[in-house]
Amino acid sequence: MPHTIVTDVCEGVADCVSACPVACIHEGPGKNIKGTDWYWIDVATCIDCGICLQVCPVEGAILPEERPELQKIAE
Repeated sequence: MPHTIVTDVCEGVADCVSACPVACIHEGPGKNIKGTDWYWIDVATCIDCGICLQVCPVEGAILPEERPELQKIAE
């Protein structure tokens, strides 16, 4: 099951982007409600490896499950 980046919790640190072995994490447009950059996971590409969870320093920014209602995506 793919992971989810919670858009309104993400702080745009982006450690997950360089750590992802399949390049499924992308920058979202604009800012989130916290006023920070944010990222999203392409669930069609995610291999559920969990590396993003291990490297993200922001508590609760990435969930080990697919929760599309919590993650915006770039259109």
